[in-house]
Amino acid sequence: MAIKPGVYNMTVQRRSDHNVQLVFKDNNNTAISLVGYTVAAQVWDFNRKVKFADWNVTYTNRVAGTIDIALTDVQTASFIRDSVLYYDVLLTDAHGLKEYYLEGNITVSEGYTG
Repeated sequence: MAIKPGVYNMTVQRRSDHNVQLVFKDNNNTAISLVGYTVAAQVWDFNRKVKFADWNVTYTNRVAGTIDIALTDVQTASFIRDSVLYYDVLLTDAHGLKEYYLEGNITVSEGYTG
């Protein structure tokens, strides 16, 4: 079953940690069980020539469809100030079916404190 990924755009400050909790739901607003799924997420430039980071994925509650994705301050330090980067979240089921559930852009802001 092909799905249209949801869109979530965000701003991330360079040299900061950034965490996002995601809850996957179907069209009836029912949680999608992530039992047997693996989740991957990456950050790229527009042309997909430079990969900036792999999000760290924590399975918070698989049955309730909840994960946390996170970037560390070391990862975001490589982001280019005042640029727009792109990310997506890919779910792979136990049979190897891969579907993108979320995508968006990351506006990079400069952090000055520190």
